[in-house]
Amino acid sequence: MPECIECGEYTKFEGGLCYPCFKSQNILETEEESENTGTKGLSDKDFNYRYGMIKGRIAETLIQELFLSLGYNVFRYGMENTIPGIMELLKGVRSDVAQEIRRMPDFVIQDQRSKAVYFLEVKFRASGEFKSKDLPKNYPYENAYIILVSKKHIKCITVTELMEGKEITPTSTNYLGNRMEFDLDKEVIKSFCSFAVQFFENV
Repeated sequence: MPECIECGEYTKFEGGLCYPCFKSQNILETEEESENTGTKGLSDKDFNYRYGMIKGRIAETLIQELFLSLGYNVFRYGMENTIPGIMELLKGVRSDVAQEIRRMPDFVIQDQRSKAVYFLEVKFRASGEFKSKDLPKNYPYENAYIILVSKKHIKCITVTELMEGKEITPTSTNYLGNRMEFDLDKEVIKSFCSFAVQFFENV
């Protein structure tokens, strides 16, 4: 069994650190860097923003690779891909146009067999919950699919279903593999769920 090189506790990788030792070492290194450079690092707000962005990007990559591995054409569609650099420019901007840009789904996917095309919005939630109130107000893409990546599952719901009062909860059975319109291999989805567990277990 792999052991932490600092404390001897269980860890995932031989010659690595367990999560508590990694975290404490990371905090110490950050403090030392701040003292040496005279900077204070990221503000709490900026840290949380970047941290959320990274989690979202990991979830998006998981779903992109999942659909690619199942033979779909996958196209990044969201605002950062359509207009590179726009996310930084729109921080704090509240206009109607800015809101419309933010609401763009993350992907357009195409089933190579049927040629059907779908909008996908990918979300990560540690809680495993997604409800209609989690959608942006007046979300215009009623034909989009919301794919929720959590620590244990990958689930899917349409925007229309959310508006009808349905939701994703930790105990709901709206798994991605159950969506008949996608006709996906459940064993492949299980493999990607195991990736999600590895990436998000300490989030």
